Amino acid sequence: MDDTPTHPLDALLRPRAIAIVGASDDPTRIGGRPLAYLKARGFAGAILPVNPNRPTVQGLPAFPDVASLPQAPDAAIIAIPGEGAIAAVEALGARGCRAGIVFTAGFAEVGPEGAALQERLVAAATRHGMRLVGPNCLGLFNAPLGYFPIFSASFENGWPLPGVVGIASQSGAYGSHLFAAARDRGIGTPVLVTTGNEADLHLADIIEWMAARDEVEVIAAYAEGIRDGARFVQALEAARRARKPVVMMKVGRSAVGEAAAQSHTASIAGDDRVMDAVLAECGVHRARTTEELLDICYVAQKRIYPVGNTLGVVTISGGAGVLIADAAEAAGLPMPEMPEDAQARLKALVPFSSPRNPVDCTAQAFNDMAVVGQFAESMAADGGYASLIAFFTQWGASPSIAPRLRAELKGVLERHPDRIFVLSILAPPERVKEWEADGFLVMEDPSRAVVALAAMGRFGEAFARAPTADAAPPEVTLPDASPNEAEAKRLLATAGVPMLPEDVCATAEDAVAAARRIGFPVVAKILSPDILHKSEIGGVLLDLRDEQAVRAGFTTLLDRAARHAPAARIEGVLVAKQATGGVEMVIGTVRDPVFGPVAMVGLGGVFVEVFRDVAFARCPVDEGRAVEMIRSLRGFPLLDGARGRPKADVPALAAALAALSRFAVAAGPRLRSAEVNPLLVLPTGQGAVAADAVVELD
Repeated sequence: MDDTPTHPLDALLRPRAIAIVGASDDPTRIGGRPLAYLKARGFAGAILPVNPNRPTVQGLPAFPDVASLPQAPDAAIIAIPGEGAIAAVEALGARGCRAGIVFTAGFAEVGPEGAALQERLVAAATRHGMRLVGPNCLGLFNAPLGYFPIFSASFENGWPLPGVVGIASQSGAYGSHLFAAARDRGIGTPVLVTTGNEADLHLADIIEWMAARDEVEVIAAYAEGIRDGARFVQALEAARRARKPVVMMKVGRSAVGEAAAQSHTASIAGDDRVMDAVLAECGVHRARTTEELLDICYVAQKRIYPVGNTLGVVTISGGAGVLIADAAEAAGLPMPEMPEDAQARLKALVPFSSPRNPVDCTAQAFNDMAVVGQFAESMAADGGYASLIAFFTQWGASPSIAPRLRAELKGVLERHPDRIFVLSILAPPERVKEWEADGFLVMEDPSRAVVALAAMGRFGEAFARAPTADAAPPEVTLPDASPNEAEAKRLLATAGVPMLPEDVCATAEDAVAAARRIGFPVVAKILSPDILHKSEIGGVLLDLRDEQAVRAGFTTLLDRAARHAPAARIEGVLVAKQATGGVEMVIGTVRDPVFGPVAMVGLGGVFVEVFRDVAFARCPVDEGRAVEMIRSLRGFPLLDGARGRPKADVPALAAALAALSRFAVAAGPRLRSAEVNPLLVLPTGQGAVAADAVVELD
């Protein structure tokens, strides 16, 4: 391994000398454990204990203070209380130390007084160009270097195994839990970093380092909250470009908040749904459980990430085949049938078999183990599946069957090293290790295996995705206050969102004249910046087919506004062309507090908050990404000609969504939300038009 520092964080994670301020002679204390670990694991660099009360600490010469150190350490552990920690960082920075690991608690996590201390701690480091992990962090390790500046007791039950999975965790306790669970699962984790309060270095900084260094090929992350969305996305994109999959547990859910905006878009957005969208955009798998995270890390160790992933299943149980097929459908992992000629050959080998996919070779095949090998070989060679599951339950551990089965299947694996091959068997640990030594992945639960295999395909698609060039945002001049509907539509129309012809009318006669110009039938709506959801007060009249209806409708709208919203500012009545025959959709943007403007598309009208069938993505989105969002909706069949309906103009819908997303970027932080609801998507080739719009500004 090359020890030459090439990354700004190498001083922290690959140091050649480390100081321990607050070093303890007791190897079970916080200041003593890291020193004991460094010695036990043979850290090759200089270890410099700082303790003013002892000449030696755990057999090493100790120094009374930082100024007495014989050399400037690359990194230092700070394990002394509040004010002392700040003084230590100041002294270390002045001595030339480039990185600190602050174990000390009692900072921002305890309230305003602690937050003030934390600001001073960071200021002391910043003055000297020193980077900090923590405070209030458990520490980290880089096991191949014997580098263990950490006070976890987890190592009393075993050291990290050799491997390729790095762990980055905001939580110290849970980060060490993940390491221990991975170790017990047989997964190698050479690097763990816990970030604590993140006063300086954040989770994103650690992910980016892991993306850049050879120690790590798979990144497991645990996050409770993200403060710098742009920096976080930058780190995830660095991992994607390096073809290093990120599996993340993001815990905690909270709404953007009522104060963010009053639109439908904002009321159904929340940073958890936005987080889902951002992680998917960056090719990250969001694991809901520790078990799922470890499953995916286990399979990802093979570093096979197929593009166009498909699953082939060979089984001795028809029931297990159905179970796996159900799981594959839920995970979105295709299971195409075997070619017909291959099916015929397999049927000739075992007449009782079901050779489609899942391929049920039945227990009959075990009368001749070579037949099992032929079935598996046909699935790889003829079926061409990128991922394979072989369900052999307890046969995989049977002393009378397993050795011959291993020999047959090992040949298949050796001939197809580019496939991900998972065995679903029940076997004691020593048998499992034999299968794994042959290169197989072994998982008891085939449904869990399906989830992990599906993730490999999504990683492959993300790694293969070409970067897209963002279109130039339009020039936007925002009004001083939130506009009424007519002004909002004009604003969005200049950004490229298509609108219906309409006029603002101050009198009933103006409304009649507008209807004549536009053409009957028309829609009439109360116009007020204070009434966002007009239909709720009867403020929208449809299908006005003649002058008398328009004249009467004008009066009706003013009466309803006076009765239901007496304090609202009324700016007239909006008369617009009535469009028919389209699918009602909603497109919108909302400013997320972490990730900035976020675009949304979903089924429109008054039911958007009822069905909540929506998709989110960071702005801007191009038209290709917009189509992906649209197709992900459960209600997409309504646009795609379900039940004999004409197919809707999805490209026009995508173009409108992309235009709105560019507008949100150009509008900047004053834009709280923008929404078009409904956007009427007409039949293919006829476009899409906005029937209502809301723009909210700070």
